[in-house]
Amino acid sequence: MKAPIQVQLGDRVHMRKPHPCGSDLWTVTRLGSDVALVCDKCGRKVELPRSKFNQTLKRVLPRPPQ
Repeated sequence: MKAPIQVQLGDRVHMRKPHPCGSDLWTVTRLGSDVALVCDKCGRKVELPRSKFNQTLKRVLPRPPQ
């Protein structure tokens, strides 16, 4: 069994399939049984079930230093 993926609000994630606008980078805006994401290029909002999110997530990008 794989370890659960650790994401937090505000994390930027790289997804496997690109959005129709061409971007594959998203920002996490809500966590729970569903995960809400906002496209970094066009601003489109989508919600994915946690299981689908875990399947399509490629990697969590490091946060920039504050």
